[in-house]
Amino acid sequence: MEYLEKRHAWNKGKLVGQKPPFKPKDIWAIRFYLQNVHAVRDLAMFNLAIDSKLRGCDLVSLRVRDIAHGSQILSRTMVTQSKTQRPVQFELTEPTRVSVAAWLEQSHLRGGQFLFPSRVARSVHISTRQYARIVHHWAEAAGLDSVIYGTHSMRRTKATLIYKRTKNLRAIQLLLGHSKLESTVRYLGIEVDDALEISEQTEI
Repeated sequence: MEYLEKRHAWNKGKLVGQKPPFKPKDIWAIRFYLQNVHAVRDLAMFNLAIDSKLRGCDLVSLRVRDIAHGSQILSRTMVTQSKTQRPVQFELTEPTRVSVAAWLEQSHLRGGQFLFPSRVARSVHISTRQYARIVHHWAEAAGLDSVIYGTHSMRRTKATLIYKRTKNLRAIQLLLGHSKLESTVRYLGIEVDDALEISEQTEI
């Protein structure tokens, strides 16, 4: 009988499944760290990632003109998602506008230039892989297990907080740019969360 090489599962020893969103205390811990080390670019990237709720591929390919007119940072903007080609709108809160303005002032980026250019000559903007490494670094800085968190943690954070406050699934669907409500339900894992919450509130 021919010897068959024993294969290991691709996910052996790895955590799989959805990446959890950051909690408010984690967000403030990361912001405090980035401000403390004067990481101007990373603070702008972090705040923009939270507000925009964009996928990593769309965040890293943002151009200055997508979020600014001249020296004025927009309070709302719209971009087309690369995965679905559907437009999605998002807000830029005041802390985000302040941090993005500081980054533009430091970097002297303008108009059609990428908001987060790569420091590697062969790439015009930072890669999604590099963005993922940056997110892991942020998690470590907040004292979290970086293996658990990823770029989708950034995308899910504000959406999850909004849902917990409003229970408005349609609003979350629009904010995430999902074509189907079922996709939003699965993405947030809210059916499980809601079921557990109901169970916890039920005393026997």
